[in-house]
Amino acid sequence: MVYSGKQRKDFILKYIYRNGHVLVKDLAVEMAISEATVRRDLKIMADAQEVELIYGGATLKRNGDFAFRSENTRNVEAKRKVGELAAGLIRDGDQIFLDSGTTTFQMAGLLKGKRNLSVIANSIRLTEALSVIPDVNIIMLGGQYRVDRMDTIGPLAMEAMEQLRGYRAFIGADGVSMDFGLAASDIESSHLYRLVIRHARETILVVDHTKFEAPSLYKIVDWDAVSTVVTDSMPSPAWVEFLKGKNIGVVCGSGNQGSGFRVPEGAGPVDASQSPVSSNF
Repeated sequence: MVYSGKQRKDFILKYIYRNGHVLVKDLAVEMAISEATVRRDLKIMADAQEVELIYGGATLKRNGDFAFRSENTRNVEAKRKVGELAAGLIRDGDQIFLDSGTTTFQMAGLLKGKRNLSVIANSIRLTEALSVIPDVNIIMLGGQYRVDRMDTIGPLAMEAMEQLRGYRAFIGADGVSMDFGLAASDIESSHLYRLVIRHARETILVVDHTKFEAPSLYKIVDWDAVSTVVTDSMPSPAWVEFLKGKNIGVVCGSGNQGSGFRVPEGAGPVDASQSPVSSNF
């Protein structure tokens, strides 16, 4: 594969996000380009305050929101669609939890007009986006602050969640599988979101289609804890049967038409071109 300049930059950002740092020689091998080209790309990115140069490579910016920006470059349109569909499930007076992921972040700007909404969050970026909405009560979790993600995790965040009940949880995942359930790429997030789901009255999984093909490392919960899946396109037939067997509803997009569809409880996924979204959750 021949990478364009933008594709090389995106590859580098994602590589550093996954590994924390990168070496010039490794990138040269991964992208089949010269080390001189890699050094030039890293220098440009360092000048743009996107990475910090180290001997032989580069690492995360210590004072930036690099991880979020890196993840946010993936499947942008799909995440936007999922965010739109998920926001459509929220009613006036709802109490909800939104995780710190890039997919749930897409929901924030779509909550304008909702009345008497309470939002629990562990993301500073998300709470800033919500702060411009007049009738939203924001509950921000304290805890260990992760600069690269602009969120909070750890014992203090979990202690705060122990005091909260009765909300609907909108949770993303770095990967899902039929046997392992929902999973995250870091153990801190998996621990916090497992507790969030345990105390929620309902859990809605918000993931784009790629997550059905990418199991991740740290388990969050089993499928029994999930009531609804919101995604941008219909899952594969195998996933359709699996979700139907688990009695999990599905809301999914339909091409570029901007519409979404809710599967009645127990019915399994249906043709998205025939049934409108139901807000009866």
